[in-house]
Formats: sequence, C-alpha cells, structure tokens
Amino acid sequence: MAELNTVARPYTKAAFEFANDKGALDQWSAMLSTLSGVAADSDMAKILSNPSLSSEQKAGTLISVCEDYLDESGKNLIHLLAENDRLALLPEMSKQFEQLKAVLQQSVDIEVTTAYELDEQQQQKLTQALSAKLGRDVKMTTEVDQTILGGVVIRTQDLVIDGSVRARLAKLAEALNS
Repeated sequence: MAELNTVARPYTKAAFEFANDKGALDQWSAMLSTLSGVAADSDMAKILSNPSLSSEQKAGTLISVCEDYLDESGKNLIHLLAENDRLALLPEMSKQFEQLKAVLQQSVDIEVTTAYELDEQQQQKLTQALSAKLGRDVKMTTEVDQTILGGVVIRTQDLVIDGSVRARLAKLAEALNS
C-alpha cells in the first residue's frame, strides 16, 4: 500500500498543479473520482492488468467507458498512465488529489462513526468543535455502527480518534490480562 502511495504521488502532484493552474480543480476532482471508480471495478481491473493487451488497448477501453467525463487533458493522463503501466494508480491518485485539494482549500473531510444517529444539532456542534480544533473547515459524514456500543470514532486522512465504548472495553480487558 505504501508503495502505491509513493508511486502515485508524482502523477497526482503533476495533475493537481495542472488543474490548479487551469482553475479546474473541481473538474479534475470529478474526473479522477470517475476514473477511480471505473478502474477499481473488478471486471475493468482484469482488463487493465491483462498483459496480452497493449497500453493503447487498455487506454482506449478506459477512455471509451469514461469518455463523457474526460477532456483532452484527462485522456492524455490515461494514455500516459497506460504507457507506464500505471492505470492501477487511479484510485490512489483520486484519494491524494482530494487531500491536496482539501489542504489548498483549508478544509478536511471527516468520517464520524457513532452507535446511534446524530441529530442535526449534534452534527453541527461536533462539526464546529472539530473545525475549531483542526483550524479548518470540516466536511463531516456520519455513519452508524451499533457494534461500537457508544461514544464516537473520528477518522480523517491518517488520524483516527477512537472514543468508542468498544475501544475502552478492549483497553480494559488488555490491562486486566497483563
């Protein structure tokens, strides 16, 4: 996984700088998201990793599926990645692109997992607290997972804050077994 991250970084950085210079961050964000989803599809992944297909055939297949979402520069990116046998990087590139965009726009995407549904007021309060703590605009998505029993798990990029009852019980069990 770390290798994919490292290999994708220069491609992502170049795409990000190009999109930023053209004022097309949102367009490129949508384009990479679409390409990522298509490339991650199991059937498409088989095609893109098929050694008997040429890079042109692989690029052509991906472009034909995503043509409505691509401009010429997007098609050029696909050809470049295909020539270098790097089409599998698209999901990682999309992820890294969104991280770069969030840093530039001083925002952060946060995933909050709770045992029970948060009401609108609770979501707003949590968003404000996280925004103040992180010094950025927070875009929060919530998920309910009753297996955490209570509390909250907060994830953003490389940061995980696990304040769930399940995690506390696991720590207590570990301490008792020591």
